[in-house]
Amino acid sequence: MKRSLFSIAGIVAIATTISKVFGLLRATIIAAVFGVGAVADAYNYAYIIPGFLLVILGGINGPLHSALVSVLAKRERNNAAPVVETITTIVGAVLLIITIILIFGAGFAIDLIAPGLQPQVKAITILQLQIMAPIALLSGLIGIGFGTLNAAQHYWLPSVSPMFSSLAVMLSLGWFTWQLGDKINSPEYWQLGAWILAGGTLAGAVWQWLVQLIVQWREGMGGLRLRLNWNLPGVRDAIAIVLPATITTGMTQINLYVDLFFASYIPHAAAGLSYAGLLAQTPKGIITSAILIPYMSVFSQLAIPEKSSELKQKIRQSIILTALTMLPFGALLFALSLPIVRVVYERQAFDGEASKLVASILMAYGLGAFTSVAVGVLVRVFYALEDGKTPLKISIFNILLNIILDYFLVNKFGAPGLVLASMGVNLTAMLMMLWCLHRRLHGLALGEWGISILGLIVASGVGGIAAWGFVGVWERFRSNLGWVWQVIEIAIASGVGLGIFAVLVSWLELPEVDLLVKRLQKKS
Repeated sequence: MKRSLFSIAGIVAIATTISKVFGLLRATIIAAVFGVGAVADAYNYAYIIPGFLLVILGGINGPLHSALVSVLAKRERNNAAPVVETITTIVGAVLLIITIILIFGAGFAIDLIAPGLQPQVKAITILQLQIMAPIALLSGLIGIGFGTLNAAQHYWLPSVSPMFSSLAVMLSLGWFTWQLGDKINSPEYWQLGAWILAGGTLAGAVWQWLVQLIVQWREGMGGLRLRLNWNLPGVRDAIAIVLPATITTGMTQINLYVDLFFASYIPHAAAGLSYAGLLAQTPKGIITSAILIPYMSVFSQLAIPEKSSELKQKIRQSIILTALTMLPFGALLFALSLPIVRVVYERQAFDGEASKLVASILMAYGLGAFTSVAVGVLVRVFYALEDGKTPLKISIFNILLNIILDYFLVNKFGAPGLVLASMGVNLTAMLMMLWCLHRRLHGLALGEWGISILGLIVASGVGGIAAWGFVGVWERFRSNLGWVWQVIEIAIASGVGLGIFAVLVSWLELPEVDLLVKRLQKKS
């Protein structure tokens, strides 16, 4: 029997939580070993292209994942292996060529991505990109495995598999630290550190792919056999989905290139953005998976003219639920950024100055938490309406807007300005998408929605100010805080902020509040 939608959502949410916790631990260890120094800075630039391909081709809801699920779900499992092996051969051949180009053209690629790097950092970056270049090939294989296993009703392993990638990095850095001790950050060991970090990342991608491949092979869904049969039913259908979806998904990642281009002129900005981004993304990904995944299929079911009123209701519901969770979360990130960074990262090579840099960037991430998730929700509505052109046009416009905002906000705010620029881009995209849906669905109650969201913004702001005030009083009386006391500080401050937020929200009498409470009660 097929699992229910909520059962699948629960499995994905738990597995995602585990993989993200390991991802956070990996970042914590990298921070402890390398801080925001040359190796960490170089790594963040070297990982741009491999990471970009992993997100697009190897990630959940990526083009390969979507194409394989769509094609294989319509066919018997015993006919799946030839289709999977043919697609693997085609995709593998293309990505193998890209891998070779990356190895020999690493210097040119880094010149395009980060022209402002210092010569020594640039040399380390080129070395790390050459080591990690095979991740380009592995990203496609991981994405194919992800889609194939989901089509076979396997949800746990693909969602938790990024954990193996994190484990490989953690183990390699543990060995490196054990061998060198305090000499790790000496300039003469920078190149060795670059080898270990990049090699561990590559080993992690291999590990992630292999654990999927073993289960895929056992399920009879294809293995490593080379096959090239364009006329096989399903192959052309899958390729027809992959190509446009890759372009659309890739547009959303180009802004990252733009940000890091400007960051290359700011010392330690790339490492700071990476550390702060992971802190913001870890809980955000868990929350959105647990609450919003069910809406992905609901939008598709209601995307017909006869059910337009129900679709409008669900769009409002998803947006208000997003605001109800992301606005207080963002307010707490803003108010508690420095204590959070100290608890997670501040040890060994990661000192107080590094904490201040990352905390300033984390504050900006807090301001943009709601809009970044809301855009993702609205994009799903357009896809449910079988409209991929509107999000693509908006993405192209926002690339130009991001360049302009980056230029002005970086000059004004430094590294946090890059995140503030992204917030401006997401806010613009959200408003443009809402207006397009308003016209397409013949009217959305945007004024009423706006008043509800404004009320949630005020409630979140008051809760955030209360949490910030508590931290100020707490640290005045306990200036030398140990790790345990810092955790207690964050917990109490969060409780104060969320408590005040809950009281204020209860006065708004939003129906989505009752829905959220009921859903949480069912999960408890």
